[in-house]
Amino acid sequence: MDFVHPVQTVIPGVQGRILAVLAETTGQLNLRTIAAIADVSEAQVSRILPGLVEVGLVERSEAPPSALFRLVRDHIVAGPILALSRSRDRMIRQMRQIAESLPVAPASVVVFGSFARGQADTQSDIDTLIVRPSSVNEADEAWSAAVQQWIDRVSDVSGNRVEVLEVDENDVPTRLDSGRSVWQNIRRDGLIIHGAPLNSFVSASRG
Repeated sequence: MDFVHPVQTVIPGVQGRILAVLAETTGQLNLRTIAAIADVSEAQVSRILPGLVEVGLVERSEAPPSALFRLVRDHIVAGPILALSRSRDRMIRQMRQIAESLPVAPASVVVFGSFARGQADTQSDIDTLIVRPSSVNEADEAWSAAVQQWIDRVSDVSGNRVEVLEVDENDVPTRLDSGRSVWQNIRRDGLIIHGAPLNSFVSASRG
């Protein structure tokens, strides 16, 4: 899934760009503003908007010397478009539900990289740090199955490849202090999906 341009992923071309712009605001926009935000020409917008107005998905109101447009959110097909525009937020909620359903609970699940930064497209991996509780052995079959379940279900929901970095909770402080770029990225951009924040493992080790 392209989480940066989700509407255009399903509705390609100029029409998808215009609908993505209108889905992101509850206000009215003029043609020039729509064209600028969608990064298309005013001529292209002027060709597309009448059709959207005709089917009732977009409302036009006159505001001389120009006209204003907005998405009709009560329209029957506006709901799916709005849902598409919020794909990243919905994906985060889905990942939380997946993490909560794992047969062996991780101490923490943290998503980092492009998805955490809001830059993930169709070619992006969903990079995940899964912190294993110290009470669980690395070779535990149930634990391995839980990690694989995370990979499979997140991949199924998103359509993106899932990469997992697994670490014991007792090793988190050392890894965070290692200075390695991956851990700097996790510290800076990491998005807690489930369980304890990483700083809590540092505090516990020092307490």
